[in-house]
Amino acid sequence: MRLEEGQVAVVTGAASGIGLAMARRFAAEGLKVVLADVEEAALDKAAAALRAQGADVHARVTDVGERDQVTDLAESAYRAYGAVHVLCNNAGVGSGAEGPVWEHDPNDWAWAFAVNVWGVFHGVQAFVPRMLASGEPGHVVNTSSGDGGIAPLPTASVYAVTKAAVVTLTESLYAQLSAEHARVGASVLFPGPHMLRTGLWESYRNRPARYAKRRPRRTPYRSLAQWETAMRAAGREVRFTPVEEVAALVVDGIRAGRFWLLPPSEDSDRRIRARARSMLERANPSYLETFVLD
Repeated sequence: MRLEEGQVAVVTGAASGIGLAMARRFAAEGLKVVLADVEEAALDKAAAALRAQGADVHARVTDVGERDQVTDLAESAYRAYGAVHVLCNNAGVGSGAEGPVWEHDPNDWAWAFAVNVWGVFHGVQAFVPRMLASGEPGHVVNTSSGDGGIAPLPTASVYAVTKAAVVTLTESLYAQLSAEHARVGASVLFPGPHMLRTGLWESYRNRPARYAKRRPRRTPYRSLAQWETAMRAAGREVRFTPVEEVAALVVDGIRAGRFWLLPPSEDSDRRIRARARSMLERANPSYLETFVLD
């Protein structure tokens, strides 16, 4: 798909991190951008900064876990601009679940699925029919994670399960769009290959009361900065991928019509091969034991 000045991109989770980086990159390409985020103050700040740089911006407070709010987002975007060409279902949370699955707080699962899975589904249903009806070129990007989409991370099982679901959802979307010979494409994004400085670690700041955590967290780390400090103090290397590199990967992938938005990484390739080999050989997943021990 060609990205052209005047087209419209919708990004959820756009007030910070990867979402804001994508919005900035789309604006730099001349696109109008619709920013959606559950955090109003951060959303207003992001929109103001983009407008100050000359971008055409429409912002809407949206909890993607609420179907009606995503429907309202679509209505608002089409009222503002009359079209949507790029949809980035990017909003996501880390639920804070710890320990073995059989000890998890059910609300950790409910909240993570509401945002990370239902949020993507709501976005697809609210926007894709209109994108198809327009007859114009379009593209959908759904944000997954290597922790779930490449190989599951047992120490973050709830998050990993939701991100694995995003991969399968997007594969299904891609196949169905292809079968319809649609002018709308689809991609699944794996940010990385290293850690990213986003607000995912502090997702609890936006946790709705209806999904209140009923069991106290055991981790001593309340932020990415605390975790990073502890890792460096222990002599462990911590590497970060700039969010701008992720945004560039997305733009390049849309232009190329690429499904797998997966940055080159020896570690990712090793995990993919280990999982595929285990399945092909009908062997027990010993690679998961390695993750737990690490």
